[in-house]
Amino acid sequence: MNIDIIKLKNSIETEVEIDCEVSFNEEDVKDNDMLELNPVLVKGKILKTSLDNYHVILNVTGKMVLPCALTLKPVDYPFVIDIDEIFSDDAEEMSKKVKKCENTIDILPIVWENILMEIPMRVVSPDASLEKLEGDGWKVVTEGSQNINPELAKLKDLLDKKEV
Repeated sequence: MNIDIIKLKNSIETEVEIDCEVSFNEEDVKDNDMLELNPVLVKGKILKTSLDNYHVILNVTGKMVLPCALTLKPVDYPFVIDIDEIFSDDAEEMSKKVKKCENTIDILPIVWENILMEIPMRVVSPDASLEKLEGDGWKVVTEGSQNINPELAKLKDLLDKKEV
């Protein structure tokens, strides 16, 4: 997503408007624990604040599909990200984060980095439930159910007799 900044550099305009839809590489999406990332809407502007500084103000909205933590079924996860960063034209951070040619800035790495930071640790589908509550040698124990192992109950009785 190359943004032309010639008019900003030459002080012809004070800002460049951004309003576009961006799609990401499917391999990158799958490598980051997402099942799918729908096209993302990017709106905002780039301002030239001083001689060599650019102020990037973006609003990114979209929807990623993540696996449910309980059932692994796809869960839609909508997101809205506000990005507000200042880059110096000659700073190292600009060359690391933003691919910059002489007269354009590629802000796609900034958008991608912020989307990655938005991925939650886990999502649970609203209709997900623990379908199997018992199995071979295990069962789900809730706080209300306090079943005591009979062998341990005998041990408790033995310890109670010694204290008397």
